[in-house]
Amino acid sequence: MADKRRYFGTDGIRGRANSFPITADLAMKAGMAAGIIFTTGDHRHKVVIGKDTRLSSYMIESALTAGFLAVGMDVLLTGPIPTPGIAMLTRTMRCDLGVMISASHNPFDDNGIKLFGPQGFKLSDDVEATIEELIDSDLSDRLADPEKLGRARRIDPQDRYIEFAKLTLPRALTLEGMKVVVDCANGAGYAVAPSALWELGAEVIAMGVKPDGFNINRLVGSTSPAALSAKVVEEGADLGIALDGDADRVVLVDEKGRIVDGDQLIAVIAQSWAQEGRLENGGVAVTVMSNLGLERFLEALGIAVHRTPVGDRYVAEAMRDQGYNLGGEQSGHIIMSDFTTTGDGLIAALQVLSVIRKEGKPASEVCRRFTPLPQILRNVRHGGGRPLDKPEVQGLVEAARTRLGDAGRVVVRASGTEPVIRVMAEGDDGALVESVVTELADAIAEAAA
Repeated sequence: MADKRRYFGTDGIRGRANSFPITADLAMKAGMAAGIIFTTGDHRHKVVIGKDTRLSSYMIESALTAGFLAVGMDVLLTGPIPTPGIAMLTRTMRCDLGVMISASHNPFDDNGIKLFGPQGFKLSDDVEATIEELIDSDLSDRLADPEKLGRARRIDPQDRYIEFAKLTLPRALTLEGMKVVVDCANGAGYAVAPSALWELGAEVIAMGVKPDGFNINRLVGSTSPAALSAKVVEEGADLGIALDGDADRVVLVDEKGRIVDGDQLIAVIAQSWAQEGRLENGGVAVTVMSNLGLERFLEALGIAVHRTPVGDRYVAEAMRDQGYNLGGEQSGHIIMSDFTTTGDGLIAALQVLSVIRKEGKPASEVCRRFTPLPQILRNVRHGGGRPLDKPEVQGLVEAARTRLGDAGRVVVRASGTEPVIRVMAEGDDGALVESVVTELADAIAEAAA
């Protein structure tokens, strides 16, 4: 269904700011359409809207607000706050809907609209499809009467989110004596993440905490952790934490400056929770992009692995279906349903810090649970069309899977957030993996030309 839709991708509506579909006009219509769906019953309806630090977030915020007010929803405006904070506020403030304005790890000139239902979960494909139908329809007869227009007001929930994050750890656990470098990507977590770590007792060195509307994710954050790695080594820190622009994903850096990705974080948390009897239903949900080494490691511990399509929304859905309380993505979206309904970079980092504290070992030992198999990912940019539908490309993909056999995997998919085909292969034989990816990437590039 996602490929046939005009506005929604794998993570909400996303694109270049002030160009289709991220325009003020479409944002207002999206607010009206979503508001119509979620204004059922006689109670006063509320929507909470958060944003990251992009310049265009002001424009989108105002347009969405106008749309929601026009159909009779009250609007609560939080200002910059992590995406998981909006999911939490939607639930705890008894809102009918939550909205996060962010393009996550993308550069400042992109933006996006993420929608959460009243329980704090991202909307299903079916609900998003209904919103699209309403956006494309005449909504003039669905507008509220003048006396029923919504009202908007600003709130300051940052302290509320900080306390929420802290309470995911046992009250007796502190981070005193630990030095932590946190890179907030000049994004939505720039105020709350350093404060939460400091309140837990850590010595905090903060990076990426001076947003100016343009520098979100620019050479900082989870997709650009080189500066963090250097800072951790320079400061002799115990751990580095890199959030992305909306703070729903995280990668860590150990005391030696080495990157710890989401697969290793899942391994750390899953093994710790299994030992403590906290891992629900004996399994975890991961996407098709997670390393085969993680799957082998967990299954050797007796922990089941359920794979999903790419996107933390699909991980969350699988967790609910399978009865799991842990899941995530290699990119660092870690979902722990005992605490949250979506990825939360800060809370995932706190869980790993608690394991480091409990085991009394350096991060380089705690966060290296398995040796990843050789894995190569290539992005093939294209100008449109559907190159993956071409028979010759499909034939090459199947041939590549046959070459790797049971000793590896091939995943080829269109990105849901940008015009890119992602080609990933992994296996025990690194040279074979390299050959497979090169052949596929070249063939797809030619087919897309």
